[in-house]
Amino acid sequence: MSTASSGAKALNDWSAAQYLKFEDERTLPARDLLARVPLTSPKRVVDLGCGPANSTAVIESRYPDAELVGIDSSPDMIRKAKATLPHLDFTVEDLTSYSPSGEVDLFYSNAVFQWLKKEERFEIVKKLMASQPSGGVFALQVPDNLAEPSHVLMRETATSGPWAEKLASVGRDTFQTPQEIYDQLIPVSSQVNIFHTSYYHALENHAAIIEWVKGTGLRPFLDPLQPEEKEGFLKEYLKRLQQAYPVCADSRVLLRYPHAFLVDRVDLKEDHYKNDE
Repeated sequence: MSTASSGAKALNDWSAAQYLKFEDERTLPARDLLARVPLTSPKRVVDLGCGPANSTAVIESRYPDAELVGIDSSPDMIRKAKATLPHLDFTVEDLTSYSPSGEVDLFYSNAVFQWLKKEERFEIVKKLMASQPSGGVFALQVPDNLAEPSHVLMRETATSGPWAEKLASVGRDTFQTPQEIYDQLIPVSSQVNIFHTSYYHALENHAAIIEWVKGTGLRPFLDPLQPEEKEGFLKEYLKRLQQAYPVCADSRVLLRYPHAFLVDRVDLKEDHYKNDE
C-alpha cells in the first residue's frame, strides 16, 4: 500500500501494526477489486504496494497456482508480509523505478497510486502495461477521499495552528477523473473499466477515525511535528471531527470512505507504444 514517492514528501517507511488495526475494513476494497478481474488462471501476478500482505493473501486464495510476488517501498511492511506469507517472494521496491523481470499477466495495486505525483501515475501504469501480454490485466484501486470531512479537516487543522509553516507543503495530489484515466489508457487497452464504491465503516468513536487515518493519510501531517506539536494537532483535529461526524444510535461513528477502481485489459500493439516514444 505504500510507495517511496508522494506528492509532497518521501515516505520511506510505514507502520504495518498501525495499518492492520483495521485489517478487515482495509481489505474490503482489495477483495472487491480482485472480484472484477476477469482472468481465470494467470501465470504471473505482481502485487504492487503489497503492504503487510493482506491483499496478497486475497490474491493467493483466488490464484493458488500463480507465481505471485509482492513489492512495497516500506521495509516494515515487507517484514510483516514475509512473516505472514513466508513461502512467497516479497521485496522492497520503489514503484517509480520498479521494472518487472519477464511478462506479468496481472498487475494488482491496492491503495498505492494515490501517493504518486499526478503526472507520474499513469505514465508508470502504461510503462508496466508494456511488459504485459495482450489480454493481461492491470487492476488498481485508490481511496477517493480528499473531499471527505476526515481529510478536509486534516488540511484545515494543518493550516490553522502554530505548525502551519511546517505543514505548508504537505498533502497529496488529486486523482485523475474517470475520463482522464480512460483517455490515457484506451489507446493501449482493449477494455477500460472504471467504477466507484463508498464504504461506511462503523468505528467505535471519533478517536477511532484518527487511529484509522494515522495508518495512511494523516501520517505525512504528523511526521514533521515535534511530540508536543503532534499532541496539539491531534487535539484540534479531534475537536473538528467531533463537530463533523454525528454519533449513531449505538454511540459509534460512521466513516464514509469512497474508493475509485480501475480494471484495464491490455491490448498490446507495438505501434501504440512506439508512438509514445
